[in-house]
Amino acid sequence: MEHLLKGFLNVTEKATVATLPWVGKGDKNEADRAAVTSMRENLRQLDMQGVIVIGEGEIDEAPMLYIGEKVGNGEGTAVDIAVDPIDGTTPTSAGKDNGIAVIAAAPKGSLLHAPDMYMEKLAVGPEAAGRIDIEAPLVDNLYHVAKAKGKKMSEMNIFVQERPRHEEAVRIMKEAGATVHLFRDGDVIRAITPSMGNMDMDMFYNIGGAPEGVLSAVAINCLGGEMQARLSFRNDEEYDRCLKMGLDNPKAALRHDQLVSSEQGLFIATAITNTLFLKGANEDEDGLVTESLVIDGTTNAWRKVATNHLVTV
Repeated sequence: MEHLLKGFLNVTEKATVATLPWVGKGDKNEADRAAVTSMRENLRQLDMQGVIVIGEGEIDEAPMLYIGEKVGNGEGTAVDIAVDPIDGTTPTSAGKDNGIAVIAAAPKGSLLHAPDMYMEKLAVGPEAAGRIDIEAPLVDNLYHVAKAKGKKMSEMNIFVQERPRHEEAVRIMKEAGATVHLFRDGDVIRAITPSMGNMDMDMFYNIGGAPEGVLSAVAINCLGGEMQARLSFRNDEEYDRCLKMGLDNPKAALRHDQLVSSEQGLFIATAITNTLFLKGANEDEDGLVTESLVIDGTTNAWRKVATNHLVTV
């Protein structure tokens, strides 16, 4: 897996560069199309037998790297891939923060194979790993995480996406005394922050895209944290598709090892626009500069990578 890291970094960087002409132009589908086309072309060049096991696009009918698509040159390591060519298409097309090109990979058979649908997600860092249970009341999870981290409830910080569907969860958290940090877009980066060690963030809760959930789970797993999830069905068709994709009980809670079952994961995200701790692509006197977050499961560490590209947009 390690030998693919540079290749995946090149994939997300090139997708970012391809997307830049569409930043702020108001057409999220064309931005997505540019990122998808770039990713597909560059993934095909890598020495691997890759399969997209969960991808983006079906919810909003945007262009996509479709689930089951084979990528790579057909040689070398057999790999499961989770991908979101642009996490944050709406802010990217509006020229706002929180647009990234992101990919995660692990050995074949180790990532959740599920449709592009909604997923309830609960994530914590290493100190609280093993202390959460998505089937338990949310307030119980809050107290268990606070105890694991040696914090008072008033010291707890939780990321929650600002959506009407989260109003009840936010009320519960605030009544318990925790501080809720609402965000509009960019749930992959927010889900990872409790596991990063340098940010005072204790928990992440969200009902959002399943691809983003698996992407985040790989990074969290690499860093020793934990995510649990439940698929959230809008109709019977989504439930039936889960059955066809091999999930025996689609309504069951998904423990972390059901989201990602290997320690040999890779996670790479390149910022298209500014994010919580990554600078968006920008031009300076040396050319175009991108900044990426790289997480390798073999090292249990994360790093930022700045790259100068000899291109202009």
